[in-house]
Amino acid sequence: MIFNNMIFVAGLAVLLSNCTGLSSGVPDRIVMERGGFIPEGIEYDNLNNRFLTGSLADGTVYEITNNGSLIPAFVDPELIASVGIEVDEPRNRLLVTNSDRGSPNGAAKLGVYDLSTGEQLAMVDLVASIPNHSADSVHFANDVAVSTAGVAYVTDSSMGIVYEVDRYYQASVLIDYGPNSEFGLNGIEYHPAGYLILVSPGTGQLIRVPVNNPGSWSIVELSHPATGGDGIVWAADGSLVSVSNNSSNVLKFRSDDNWRSADLVGLATFEGQATTGATVGDDTYVVQPHFADSGAPEILRAKF
Repeated sequence: MIFNNMIFVAGLAVLLSNCTGLSSGVPDRIVMERGGFIPEGIEYDNLNNRFLTGSLADGTVYEITNNGSLIPAFVDPELIASVGIEVDEPRNRLLVTNSDRGSPNGAAKLGVYDLSTGEQLAMVDLVASIPNHSADSVHFANDVAVSTAGVAYVTDSSMGIVYEVDRYYQASVLIDYGPNSEFGLNGIEYHPAGYLILVSPGTGQLIRVPVNNPGSWSIVELSHPATGGDGIVWAADGSLVSVSNNSSNVLKFRSDDNWRSADLVGLATFEGQATTGATVGDDTYVVQPHFADSGAPEILRAKF
């Protein structure tokens, strides 16, 4: 991914529509063939030209076709609830955060799969990496990002932890804000300059964490809060897109100082609730999971 210094002017916010996508060749609106599987995470697999979504309900990672058909692509009995997903194209892998909403203590695992065959490469128990782990602690592995070197980073929203998983699938705690932290960590992305960007839905803040010195983390100074920030994703132009799960909008931020501060440069709105986004060419698509009902989930293109 190229991060350039292109300057652009954001237009007024517009509604998402259901016409044909301009730059990606993907429809602006995809209605899935059935509901009930609750796709919280979404990714676009450029190697195979397909959308992938997780499932909070059954753990399966599905391929979503342009006409809304669901194809079980990654089926694993160890996947209880697939939340965040990340395509690692250079290594032909899919990374999946694995949680358990039905357990009192939840779960925090990372599943790793061959992107072509769906074969499980690893299932990493992240909780086991916590020093002096308490047996009554509660966990929720939420989102995952991968570095240019293939190291994975996972947020545990319940514990306020970011885990690091090396290329040999050994886990450790990168930074621990504590279970009572105000942040409630959610979305995560890796910047090739060597730091993570985290979003806090509760505070509307972005957090910058250098992976080689996580203790020097800082709050990104924003011109507008990332309220309700759930998933975040890099856009093709180097801006950062944050999907709000409580205000029916998608925010686009741009930074000129290596993400020590950032300005709001784009806003798209939609009806209902969305959670995470995926970059497809020059476009950003968001997923609407239908948490509260059995309605058919949708994938929508954000028009900034």
